[in-house]
Amino acid sequence: MSLTTCNVHFSQQSDKVVYLSRSLYKQFKLAGQKSVRLKLGNVAITAPVKLLRRAGNHLYLSAGVRNIIKVPKSGLVHLMSTGENEIQLGPLVGILTDNIHSTESYPFGSRSGFIKEIIRTGARKAYIFGFTPSDINWQQETVNGYFLNPQGGWYRKIVPLPDVVYNRLPNRKAETMPYISSVRERFVKRKIPLFNWSFLNKADVYKLLDNDPEALAHLPESVSNPPAAKIKEMLEKYQFVYFKPGGGSLGVGIYRLTYHPVRGYFVRYRRGSQNVLVRYSSFNSMMRMLQARLGSRISQYVAQQGIRLVEIDKCQLDFRFHMHKNGHNQWVPAGIGAKKAGRGSVTTHVKNGGSLMTPDQALGRTFGSDAHAILEKAKRVAVKLSEAIERNYPHRLGELGLDIGIDKSGDVWMFEANAKPGRSIFKHPALRSEGKASVSYLFDHCLYLSRFQGGNAQ
Repeated sequence: MSLTTCNVHFSQQSDKVVYLSRSLYKQFKLAGQKSVRLKLGNVAITAPVKLLRRAGNHLYLSAGVRNIIKVPKSGLVHLMSTGENEIQLGPLVGILTDNIHSTESYPFGSRSGFIKEIIRTGARKAYIFGFTPSDINWQQETVNGYFLNPQGGWYRKIVPLPDVVYNRLPNRKAETMPYISSVRERFVKRKIPLFNWSFLNKADVYKLLDNDPEALAHLPESVSNPPAAKIKEMLEKYQFVYFKPGGGSLGVGIYRLTYHPVRGYFVRYRRGSQNVLVRYSSFNSMMRMLQARLGSRISQYVAQQGIRLVEIDKCQLDFRFHMHKNGHNQWVPAGIGAKKAGRGSVTTHVKNGGSLMTPDQALGRTFGSDAHAILEKAKRVAVKLSEAIERNYPHRLGELGLDIGIDKSGDVWMFEANAKPGRSIFKHPALRSEGKASVSYLFDHCLYLSRFQGGNAQ
């Protein structure tokens, strides 16, 4: 396979001719050939090929050629040989999302800035665009995508179906609709790699890893829809338990249940903007309160073993590991944020009074000279856990957010895994470069999956 970047130019001629500079002629072994098959996505045209006497890698496309294969813009992009006398432009990378709360300047609402960042990262190597399910024309196998012009404004172009799809649909409810399931299945049926299939439910993650010994060593005991007797048993065994919604996010709806043999039962939770702590003299009275507050939703809850995590100023710490598949299809930690809980808070979420720190700051204050070794150990465990989730998950993954805890002995625990992690840790001034690295990993993995790199997608 031959792969290079080239500068694509649009000529105004109406004929259907492809003009290649001498260096491209030589690289793609086209000497003596009278025609070439040029592809973009799943669309191809066989056209006469002519030598262009110009130094460097240049490709000139007449209007007749570019209109048939729907080349969206001129400029730098990859060019790859895919067979004898066949070369492909691209890759075409589609970012699947929605247009809720959209405006002309923000067609994808609050996600528009992130999508712009990905497009800019790969602007000189690929054709990257954002799109929604309603932008797809399955009959014609095209997408009316949103591209970015050099001034940072959006414009629309109809292009072939992409070579790879990064699924960034942001809504759990929308993802479960039959129409969205059908969109994903149609891409898979056409052998178009789509990664980050859907959000992960907490209970599903625990179930996935239930028979994976490597992962189980780092998972607290977690029970979905536990009967009251099981919660009581776990409280007596661990002294405290987290009771959390299986499909929740941002720490909403989490209760910390604590058992003290002499003083009774305590429940800590968030009500509005307040942290609440209530004492109950009996287990039954505590359970009556939970059932009254949660109603039928209680069946969707998970009880999870409490772990004594390291603390700063008597406030516990946990860590968000933002994991990516890279251009070699390997899991890497792109960014790590340390989150310190607010005083009296059940979770470390910033909106509940938590604060964001770098892992070096946090571990330096808790483990001193051992901080570096502990962090390296946590990175190895995060890679191992990501591999375990991928090994047991039926769909393609390319990104994970792992909520990791480290106890006072330096042991590493995973509490949650998210397939579409938020990016709030990258707002910390010291983690902005990791945010850029995260976007680069995303783009490199798209190159890998589209086969516009040394590796091959499975």
